[in-house]
Amino acid sequence: MTTRRTFLRSSMQASLALAAARVLPARALAATASLPRRWRGESSVAAALRAGEPSTVALVRGLREPVPRSEGVRGPLTQRFPDLRQHFLYEYYPWYGGGPDFLHWDQYDRVPPFDLASNYVPRLGAYDSHSAAVVEQHARWIADTGAGGISYSWWGPDSNEDRNVNLVMDVMKAHGLKVSFHMESYADDRGERFSSDVTYLLREYGEKRHWDAFLLLRDADGGVGPLFKGFRMVLPESFRDCHGVEHFIDDYTSDATWRRQLDRVRESVRRSFDHVTILADSLDYGRTVKSSFDGIAIYDQFIAPSSYAAIAELASRFGLLFSLNVNPGYDTIEPRRLEADSCYVPIPFVPPTLGIDFDRAADRELAARRAKERITESMAAALAVQVDPGLQNANRGFFLIYLNSFNEWHEGHAFEPMKDAAALTPVERSFGYHNPQQGDYRLSTLRDLLQPVVAPAAAASRGAA
Repeated sequence: MTTRRTFLRSSMQASLALAAARVLPARALAATASLPRRWRGESSVAAALRAGEPSTVALVRGLREPVPRSEGVRGPLTQRFPDLRQHFLYEYYPWYGGGPDFLHWDQYDRVPPFDLASNYVPRLGAYDSHSAAVVEQHARWIADTGAGGISYSWWGPDSNEDRNVNLVMDVMKAHGLKVSFHMESYADDRGERFSSDVTYLLREYGEKRHWDAFLLLRDADGGVGPLFKGFRMVLPESFRDCHGVEHFIDDYTSDATWRRQLDRVRESVRRSFDHVTILADSLDYGRTVKSSFDGIAIYDQFIAPSSYAAIAELASRFGLLFSLNVNPGYDTIEPRRLEADSCYVPIPFVPPTLGIDFDRAADRELAARRAKERITESMAAALAVQVDPGLQNANRGFFLIYLNSFNEWHEGHAFEPMKDAAALTPVERSFGYHNPQQGDYRLSTLRDLLQPVVAPAAAASRGAA
């Protein structure tokens, strides 16, 4: 079976080229690697690009042209959204294990605790997501930036991640943070299970906990309801690899199935909430509408912030809500073993930076500067489309920005602090990690950008002082 990480690699090659306005031939599957589970890392957008899905390909090619922006909403956002912090959510991955198994830290033949499946050594090392002390530190960092919650990567009932929900909720609650759910593609028939999965989450982590940490998002008109974001929701049925071999996508779900499932969800909650918001990670607006999703939430870092305006404009034309993320780019690990007939091509650093060599300390600092630029650019672009009065979100009183991610270490876009370069041990240095001099630069950059938005009066007071 094609795995999450394998899918990601083959898709990103074509997708990065598309972002530069030219389509590469679809690449074949990357190397078969020893992965702990059946993860699928290719988003709906990347899957559509690799399969050559016409509407998505045409859209991405057309994203080169900027869309003129209208003047944004006047006045502080906190006037429209008193719970504004809760409208900024970190993508959160609760899947890491400590010794002796070191789940996830050992991907692609890595041998923890020093040899990690990441280009960066986290400040907390190869930690265990089930450790209350670890989650406590995460919650402090998250709250300190001004964000109000997390989007929890969830892999089905009784999964390792599911068994960790209550611990994470307990800690987040203590820091005034809320939890929503990022619905992963944990099984081939996950689409058929979607309504029952939503019911399970609402019952187990909403009703049974008296909604103490479950995010109920409030719109500008005061309407309240739960929020769910899905990954790999709107997929093509198949694609061809670089050898011309057709592969059918195991977890493909038809538009009709999605519509039935989402209708059931809405019927089940209509007496309890003003609404439920369900977002898909797709740029196929027509199929997103046919599938009955409320809108789109794009996960991918290869979509440049300069494209956010065009994406939001098109979503609005289709009557869809939208969320574009704030991210530091992409710097993924590479497999150490490849099959002889693999079509694998290394995935470049994002944002694109010619000639970067991570063996050089100066280039590690260059990468950090480029990541800071991407954080700043994506924050500005994401905010601009959220408050544009000519677009769907402002008209419907909806506001939502995902911060991607807090701790996806494999793909190199974690805001969670990493070790300072000087703090790396000689053994860690031998593995060629990319840690720069200031290991918390991403989090501090985001905090400086986010605090004036969510707490303008406090930020102004600090600035005057």
